[in-house]
Amino acid sequence: MGQSSSLVYQIFQHRFPATFKGFFYFLPISLALTTLLLIFIYISTTANVTKTHSQTTLYLQTLPSLINNIDQTSNLPIVPFEDNEDDNDNLFADPSRTARLSRASQWLLGNIFGLIDGNDTNNKEAYHDGDIFLQDYKQMNKSLKIYVYPHSKDDPFANVLLPPDTDCKGNYASELMFKKALMESHFVTKDPNEAHLFYMPFSISSMRSDPRIDVHGIPDFVQNYISNITLKYPYWNRTGGADHFYVACHSIGKIAFKKAFVARLNVIQLVCSSTYFPSSYLPHKDASLPQVWPRGGDPPNLLTSQRKRLAFFAGAVNSPVRIALLKVWENDTEIFAHFGRLNTPYYEQFLGSKFCIHVKGFEVNTARVADALFYGCVPIILANHYDLPFTDILNWKSFSVVVHHIDIPVLKKILQGISNEEFAMLQSNALRVRKHFQWHTPPIDFDAFHMSMYELWKRRGVVRVRLTPSMEFM
Repeated sequence: MGQSSSLVYQIFQHRFPATFKGFFYFLPISLALTTLLLIFIYISTTANVTKTHSQTTLYLQTLPSLINNIDQTSNLPIVPFEDNEDDNDNLFADPSRTARLSRASQWLLGNIFGLIDGNDTNNKEAYHDGDIFLQDYKQMNKSLKIYVYPHSKDDPFANVLLPPDTDCKGNYASELMFKKALMESHFVTKDPNEAHLFYMPFSISSMRSDPRIDVHGIPDFVQNYISNITLKYPYWNRTGGADHFYVACHSIGKIAFKKAFVARLNVIQLVCSSTYFPSSYLPHKDASLPQVWPRGGDPPNLLTSQRKRLAFFAGAVNSPVRIALLKVWENDTEIFAHFGRLNTPYYEQFLGSKFCIHVKGFEVNTARVADALFYGCVPIILANHYDLPFTDILNWKSFSVVVHHIDIPVLKKILQGISNEEFAMLQSNALRVRKHFQWHTPPIDFDAFHMSMYELWKRRGVVRVRLTPSMEFM
């Protein structure tokens, strides 16, 4: 190796005798200057990043007092509450987070720190792209095929695995309504070779109320179920469960795959408790199911002029966010914030209010969003990290007001700042999209069932593995 290097040195010196010494003298100087330049660029870039971070930190530290100073007419205290989902470090974790701050907060971010460019998207349209949605929806309705793992009525857990015989009611009806609608639909196929997806029909809400399983036994039941279908059928093993899905509306569904962690990373979860803060829900892989309490009859239409109250909320105080809301607004004359059950019919407050507040409880989801839409009341979303149902289809800014927890003290200011024209647009779009948040027996086009099927359609695998005769065993 030494001789080769020496030979190259001699040849180079012989062919370029005049420039040889100068070249090797200039090379290290060039490298040193280049290194210094790179160091300077790095320091400059780091300084800019540090400056931006410092501004952001300053904003986070002073935001409550700044907002309070802007809201001179209110004299409302900033109500502190502990919520591990809302620490300051996570403020900008969501790319769309700045769009969800209050108008006062947006003004501060945009005018003081330059973190918002001021260009807002068109929020008048109810759909991100209605034409593409309609075209793709028609293709889904014609092509999507689901294979449902079969179970007999003699199965000891038929109550968990089979669809209910009667219509479903209550807070968690969406889970059972989906199963009932699917089993009676044209989407089901008995040929696994043409199936885009495989449905595991166990019901979380049924397991929860079954004393043989109960809440603590749900992870064991799911783990055993997966073991059984992998032994009896070949479908799971082809993709590791990536073309399988299950449905859950009760929040306890998030522990269903606690003992099947790898499976949870692959399986599509169609769930009501669609919060992207914990690791139990993965946006884009999983999908948000609307929590709907089925209401009888046709949805009413009550004009804006007949809605005398500004905003309404009633419910249990089971979260720091609700505590904060009630502490600030429980004695207000325009925002009716009530603890517990109402003495008057529930629907009267929905019909008599312009805005209806959805506040997270134990989880981000409740049936209040669907209720608000059903009664023509514009929803206010007070649930951070909520992957709202059908959010990749519907433009939620066109029919709801999404507010961050820190904006509770200025909530009235935000709502009073919405003009009559803006409210009329919000309510018109709310009435337009509410058909997507209703269950029907039998299902009808564009209802909650078909929209959920569309979400599954978009999550189907691009590559489908066909079974060979040797793989087909049962």
